[in-house]
Amino acid sequence: MPELKQQAQDPDAIARPVCALRISTQEQRWERPWHSHRKAQLLFPLSGVISCESAEGLWLAPPQCAVWIPSEARHKVQGLENAQGYCLFVEPEYARALPESCCTLAVSPLLQELLRRCAQLPVLYDLEGAAGRLMAVALDELAAAPREQIHLPMPRHEQLRRLAEQILEQPQRRLSLGQWAEQIALSERSLSRLIQAETGLSFGRWQRQLHILLGLKQLGRGDSVECVALTLGYDSASAFIRMFKKAVGQPPGRFFAERRQVLESDQP
Repeated sequence: MPELKQQAQDPDAIARPVCALRISTQEQRWERPWHSHRKAQLLFPLSGVISCESAEGLWLAPPQCAVWIPSEARHKVQGLENAQGYCLFVEPEYARALPESCCTLAVSPLLQELLRRCAQLPVLYDLEGAAGRLMAVALDELAAAPREQIHLPMPRHEQLRRLAEQILEQPQRRLSLGQWAEQIALSERSLSRLIQAETGLSFGRWQRQLHILLGLKQLGRGDSVECVALTLGYDSASAFIRMFKKAVGQPPGRFFAERRQVLESDQP
């Protein structure tokens, strides 16, 4: 489980409209099971990758990205080994300019520095002083953050949800649409129609998006592209790179390199 490095660890109990906490984890992977907060939450990893799942989907935050979770949204969170970062918690009335649903946001160097500064403040900082103004600026910068498409919509339909969980557990399995349909006692046509209706994606696009998210998690852990490609059932590293570049717009190596450039300025 991650350790929140502040005097109070229950964000809803902190008597401030906005608070920032530093996350420090153990060496092993960690998971926070299904829960919710009154306050909305931002999860920003400095290193490693943090993922968040809600009823609507699976969101991923590699370095230089953050996951936004609205007030009262039920979710569970996973972090990779040695993942570190920040949590920002915001009372609902102060989050009206922020997204109303879970999403992944791009974190600018300015917002990263603001989160670092805010996490250094006392828990009960002076609302009317410089600390209060710093928190307000952080909210303004957060409201301007663009969304990243590092997201996998998750179906609500019971049979499709079961199928999604099977594919998440065994992403290397290469079955046809008809064979996947047999796994959950649906016809190929019904599976195709339902997945489009529930996620807005064809089955093929949904599965590729899943591979992108799982690949990013492995790459964030330090695995090689070759290892990732093998784990996800690709014939070669170049096949995975082609798929990744087509979907994301750049190869995985460049994707991570660009997001690591500003991290050294924020090492503890």
